[in-house]
Amino acid sequence: MGIHSFVSGGENVALIAIQILGISVLAGLVGAVLGLGGGIIVTPALTLLFGVDIKHAIGASIISVIATSSGSAIAYIRDRITNVRVGMFLEVATTIGAITGAFIGGLMAPGILYIIFGLILLYSVLAMIKKTKDELPAEVPLHPMAGKLKLQGEYYDKALQQTVPYNVGNVYGGFGVMYGAGVISGLLGIGSGSFKVMAMDVFMKLPLKVSSATSNFMMGVTGAASAGVFFFRGDIDPVISAPVALGVLMGAMIGTKVMQKLKSKTIRKLFIPILAYVAIQMIVQGVGGQL
Repeated sequence: MGIHSFVSGGENVALIAIQILGISVLAGLVGAVLGLGGGIIVTPALTLLFGVDIKHAIGASIISVIATSSGSAIAYIRDRITNVRVGMFLEVATTIGAITGAFIGGLMAPGILYIIFGLILLYSVLAMIKKTKDELPAEVPLHPMAGKLKLQGEYYDKALQQTVPYNVGNVYGGFGVMYGAGVISGLLGIGSGSFKVMAMDVFMKLPLKVSSATSNFMMGVTGAASAGVFFFRGDIDPVISAPVALGVLMGAMIGTKVMQKLKSKTIRKLFIPILAYVAIQMIVQGVGGQL
């Protein structure tokens, strides 16, 4: 049963909107802390709890990604955690990828989208498990291209109460992964924050907080690049997207304050079980839809 079934059946639409709003606040908070975008929770919540069609859920999720970025980017830039130079450099690859993915998504069956979504999240879980004991990256040699573009930086870590300088490595590898992240964003409407964070954290060796903040900054541009395609295809439903956008924006503003008080190890420990649970749920749903 989809959201329009509730409406046509005379059910309490306001109550449903409030429930979606509440879940979206949580999605925005988690997204801002982990750099994932609200879509990581919004898409499975709408499909699994409210029976919304996967393509309408992805359309609402794209809106949530833009809202998460809007609610968190300003605070992270103000506190100089976001590396704007890295974000703008990598945004070229993600924007092109997002447009590619949005067009591909219109040609795929819903069940396949569920399975792809789940497998991507499982891969992200495994990548993060390997780094659970790391608070900050070890000594990272400055990549020649990073030096030319002045991508290195520093930020003040409120949890550690110290200024953390950092270099940037493997620029080309990070750029390639970012194109893939953009394709995934346009395809699944998840903001592909898990891939963005992973590319900066694992490939380019940025501190996790910088990766998370920069991912949030980038997701709004990536989401906007593919939102137009979803809109013209009729996949963005205002009845669903309006409470999602409002809730995610509220949650993201709270999340920016929470993230800065947490240690990177804690953020990773929060990140892993959420992703694992959602990944398994989506794979089960997708496999069931294919049978």
